Amino acid sequence: MPQKSPSFPTKNPRGVDMSNVKPPSQTTVLVIGGGPAGAYAASALAREGFDTTVIEAAKFPRYHIGESMLPSLNAFMRFIGAEEKLRSHGFAVKRGAAVKFNQHKKEGYTDFVQGDIRNASFNVVRSEFDNMLLRHAEESGAHVFEETKVTEIKFEETKGTEKRPTMALYTTKKGETGQIRFEYLVDASGRNGIMSTKYLKNRKMNQSLHNIACWAYWTGQKQYMPNTSRQNAPWFESLTDESGWGWFIPLHNGTVSVGIVMDSSVSAQKKAAGRKASQTGEYSLKDHYLDQIQFVPGLKDLLEGATMKEDSDHYHVRSAADFSYAADKYAGNRYRIIGDASAFIDPFFSSGVHLALLGGLTAATSIAASIRKQCTEEMAWEFHDVKVATAYTRFLLVVMSAYKQIRNQTTAILSDIDEDNFDRAFDILRPVIQGTADVGRKLTENELQRTMDFCKDVFAPTDPEMIKAVGARLRPELLSPNAPIWSEEEISQEASNDEEKKLVLHRLNARKPVNQLYQGPDNLRTGDVNGYVANLQHGALGLIMVSSA
Repeated sequence: MPQKSPSFPTKNPRGVDMSNVKPPSQTTVLVIGGGPAGAYAASALAREGFDTTVIEAAKFPRYHIGESMLPSLNAFMRFIGAEEKLRSHGFAVKRGAAVKFNQHKKEGYTDFVQGDIRNASFNVVRSEFDNMLLRHAEESGAHVFEETKVTEIKFEETKGTEKRPTMALYTTKKGETGQIRFEYLVDASGRNGIMSTKYLKNRKMNQSLHNIACWAYWTGQKQYMPNTSRQNAPWFESLTDESGWGWFIPLHNGTVSVGIVMDSSVSAQKKAAGRKASQTGEYSLKDHYLDQIQFVPGLKDLLEGATMKEDSDHYHVRSAADFSYAADKYAGNRYRIIGDASAFIDPFFSSGVHLALLGGLTAATSIAASIRKQCTEEMAWEFHDVKVATAYTRFLLVVMSAYKQIRNQTTAILSDIDEDNFDRAFDILRPVIQGTADVGRKLTENELQRTMDFCKDVFAPTDPEMIKAVGARLRPELLSPNAPIWSEEEISQEASNDEEKKLVLHRLNARKPVNQLYQGPDNLRTGDVNGYVANLQHGALGLIMVSSA
């Protein structure tokens, strides 16, 4: 944990001492897990007046990695009435992000602000951010029980449909056991993913992203581009040996999170070499971590004069397997799976919390629609399933595009990912790469490779100043986000021999079809599923036919 978090009272917002209170015997919606996905779903459901119970195994605040947020965070927090809590907390403002793939080229920079500082995102201390979300769920009316672990889920047969979960068994920290019946289940149990791993058994590992991360916290570091519009932005850089990448994320408590992500087999080889080279035969995780800093020269420069924090309690070098995984379904009869319980990509694009909040909202929206009889339960859970799968796959395409550059080698086909998910994600990209909207739905290897080549331009080495300077040399309509997507031939013709023009046009071009990656709740208002889109009105949350939207 990067810092000692303040203690919180064992009372919920209603003033009831919860330390000796057991979960109720029955609830309308049971949420397993109080992380960002579960807390968000609980907030959205409770604000609609639905009886919602959250069971969380840990005691919050608790440590968690993943500090860098996308700009969509603002809109998500606004939807549940928590935006001002976020803004007033004091988290480090994230004006944008710098990404350096190639040591021989200038880094790329993504500007989140675009003239309005309220467009900026944040780098957060996750123990504080996650606790803020869980406490907000309580304030919204959800019943939250920490240090309580779900051990088993019971199912009942339902005529004409798959059997549905109806009851959970749990154990408290004090060793007490109990059970709770529910009408709907939201599995936000993190990487353990109780539904996917224990009951559905449908989790599939992505063999292309078998990575491992190690990280620590530093103080006394430099800032990226101080006294500019990009001051203190996080820095992401490819390792010079093409084995992975590093992160540098400044936090509001004065520390900076610094991590290295690399292929797990390469990491094992490096550790073996380190042990062999050591005179004692010992080679610690700290030794391995510090040795990797030499492969990220830009990050190393930012750490010049900095000190790695170490103590016997919170500060030490940590490591975790960042193996990517997905599933063939994320919902079913009266259950929804969200957050890391559903899928995990890679920390590169800071997509984890975005996907957690989006999944939390689709779970709440689809459950509300089912309860309110706005559609059948099958249509409701299919809406959630499609939205989670599509969002995951769009991010996966961008992440794999990045890794194609980082590793400078042919990327695997990802045949272990459900093709239907790719088909849905490609709906927005096929016309771009094939030059026509009239295409089949069969995914090909060439199509995937061309799409990743297209997506990599999201990280083109441009910055706001370059875009502004080049913009003065371009026709104004070319800079519009609503401008048509250009072919490679059209870009080459327009840019001629102007390399800066070409970079800017590629960057603007690539952002058009993937802009949804930065959207918040409005993502659910576009792209119908079986004719339904989200109705994101408080008091009427649910699904609505496109013709009525």
